[in-house]
Amino acid sequence: MSEPLTLGRDQGNKWLRYIALGVVALVMLYPLIWLIGASFKSNTEIFTEVGFWPSKFDFSSYAKGWKTSTEYTFATYFLNSFLITIPRIIVTLISCVLVAYAFARFEFYGKKLLFSIMVGTMMLPLIVLRLPQYLMFRELGWLDSYLPLIVPSAFATDTFFVFMLVQFLRGIPRDMEEAAQIDGCNALQLLWHIIVPMLKPAIISVIVFQFIWTMNDFMGPLIYLASVEKYPVSLALKMSIGATEEVDWANVIAISVVALIPSVAVFFAAQRHFIEGATSSGVKG
Repeated sequence: MSEPLTLGRDQGNKWLRYIALGVVALVMLYPLIWLIGASFKSNTEIFTEVGFWPSKFDFSSYAKGWKTSTEYTFATYFLNSFLITIPRIIVTLISCVLVAYAFARFEFYGKKLLFSIMVGTMMLPLIVLRLPQYLMFRELGWLDSYLPLIVPSAFATDTFFVFMLVQFLRGIPRDMEEAAQIDGCNALQLLWHIIVPMLKPAIISVIVFQFIWTMNDFMGPLIYLASVEKYPVSLALKMSIGATEEVDWANVIAISVVALIPSVAVFFAAQRHFIEGATSSGVKG
């Protein structure tokens, strides 16, 4: 008799957990749901109705918001965002994988000190680097270009990714690497043929994080870009909010929803590997 009672209690606890998680998920997702609903509303309805369901579905906000108040449409700004994001992801992967491989698999003088310094830079607020970086890039003649937003990542300056990859590598056994070394593989061959395939979950995590962070970056483009035709989506959205005239918030919200689509699509496309990489990176071998 006790076994059915135990099973029934376990089922009841499981459903309670599901209900609690569902309520928390609804609370967390409601702002996003409201944002989507508000993109179909008028200005008056946006500020007077708390509910997310619009009185009528008006898709004109998407068409009007896409055109913008400048000579360029948001197609130009999305293209600019991808011209920054894709090269930055590529150089980030190359540099961070190489540096993480060196920290995780090689012994060299000052390794612990260098790793400690690298971890310490993760605690450093990025704002303190803005002025010296700006002065350096000005001397190099890189202002009003995408180089200041891309080139630093080619030197593994995204230390969070290096740390994450190092932690992931420490959890990978070295049996296959030792076998490959016996067969005559050098360090780069080991990295490409053995390590990189096993690093796939962590690499996908790096791609997802860097994609979302770069697409949402506002301060970097604001500091280094001066030409409107080079603006990414983050700056174009701010530019669409006029300072002197009445803002048509439905248009702004509609384009904000469109701007979310690439990041959401990338996350869900890589969700399984992303979660595996994020959880495994905290395990040490």
